[in-house]
Amino acid sequence: MLLASSQFMPKSYNQIILLTAAWLTMLTNASYFRQVLSLYQINLETLGFVISIVVLQFSFVVLVLCLFSAKYLFKPWILLMTVSAASAAYFMDSFGLVIDQDMIRNILQTNTQEALDLVSFKLLVYLVLLGLLPVVWVTLTPTRIRPFWLEILSRVKLIGFAIVLILLCITIFFKPYASFFREHKSVRFYSNPVYPLYSSTKYLLEMFESPNTELEKIGLGAHIPANDIDRELIIFVIGETVRADHFSLNDYSRNTNPRLAQESLFNFSSMTSCATSTAVSVPCIFSLLPKKDFSTTAAGNTENLLDVLKRAGVNVLWRDNNSNSKGVADRVEYQNFRDPSLNSNCDIECRDEGMLIGLTEYINAHPSGDILIVLHQMGNHGPAYYKRYPAQFETFTPACKTAQLENCSDQEIINAYDNAILYTDYFLSKTIKFLNEKSDQFETGLIYASDHGESLGEKGIYLHGLPDLLAPPEQTNVASFLWLGESYEHANRQLVLKKSSLPLSHDNLFHTLLGLFEIDTVEYQANLDVLSDSW
Repeated sequence: MLLASSQFMPKSYNQIILLTAAWLTMLTNASYFRQVLSLYQINLETLGFVISIVVLQFSFVVLVLCLFSAKYLFKPWILLMTVSAASAAYFMDSFGLVIDQDMIRNILQTNTQEALDLVSFKLLVYLVLLGLLPVVWVTLTPTRIRPFWLEILSRVKLIGFAIVLILLCITIFFKPYASFFREHKSVRFYSNPVYPLYSSTKYLLEMFESPNTELEKIGLGAHIPANDIDRELIIFVIGETVRADHFSLNDYSRNTNPRLAQESLFNFSSMTSCATSTAVSVPCIFSLLPKKDFSTTAAGNTENLLDVLKRAGVNVLWRDNNSNSKGVADRVEYQNFRDPSLNSNCDIECRDEGMLIGLTEYINAHPSGDILIVLHQMGNHGPAYYKRYPAQFETFTPACKTAQLENCSDQEIINAYDNAILYTDYFLSKTIKFLNEKSDQFETGLIYASDHGESLGEKGIYLHGLPDLLAPPEQTNVASFLWLGESYEHANRQLVLKKSSLPLSHDNLFHTLLGLFEIDTVEYQANLDVLSDSW
């Protein structure tokens, strides 16, 4: 795009827009066109339609670039679009991800350490060659400055040209497009930078929606019945990125759960997640709203399970070794265990087992009332799986020792991922041991549920975060189980055992936790509580 002679340089903003749109269409849409070509084999019958899809994409990119093409906004807008398109292309091409509204939320909520894990040489190549190179070209290109109204008229003509192209494509190939839009809606997720811009706009509109002036309260009458004189001590471990089919408790060929296999567990072998990202799944787990009605906006404007438990007299503590609680623990005691001043079990990063430090002191400081302790794991957070476990847990080798997954074979990635599960197995067994030691004082229990799963190269997809329409079972079928101490008397264990193999979801967790604490509240739905004998 850097031309040797200035006589070939474009002289108007419209020419720059057209050339930049062609650049972005052809060089940052490999994943989009790969999706299209997976649906249509190129032959004489389909060639015209496939070419029209390229023209349609080019026309939409022209419209995007025209949005802020006024004099002082033009070059910053080109910079933003080319760099963001290059970034999106890297993640789509390398990991099979799409940049939807939830992915935008994940990006903005990610912390520095997680962001650095995603930086790679390949990403820098994408940013420089696909993002910054056209920006340098645009910056160095002399442009003809015309009167304001002539520039507006020129832009209107360009917008009209793009709209005419769109209408011509759809009119000429009306029947193929009718089928394409109806049967292959998910392909639009890969349109770059059109869909990322659409997703960003949706996210910003959600952010600027007027929040409720007062948090909507739930569980106003929640209480523990007077005849419940036993104290409960429940630990809820929120796992990170652990898919069900890599738990040997679920018949995985590798023994990734050697310690948990020795415990008496109710293994929920068919548990599905509310979403494929932490930013959505964690608030959804604690929300009264079921998955089908859930939105992060509604959840942010409404109290959650922790508020109900606290109102009923339960002492609630949230310990976090992940990014944060995503707003869930804003009104309860919260401790950040990624901080070495709290977590003394740190090497290259702070370890999940450090969250057990000082729990006895916390319990002793609360001599009355039930206790819920939430432990939010770092777990199997990718792509740097090798960082998620101490060296002594490296059983499966060779393990991928970089966050740049493109530099590892799929088997090396799986080995590192499984080693991280081995460490989680150790952490969970240590937590159960801790609870067993408290069984003379409390009725004890532990619920474990991963927030979402992970793709490890199946069909060229890695990591997580795909929207429901595209999400494979590897990202939605999650590891989960319930452990009850021998002192816990309020469960029909045979009944729970029968339910453990049934299809369950994150929707069950809200009501199962209420059941564990025997909370009396109108929000409780017995038909979603795995401890209840009503289903």
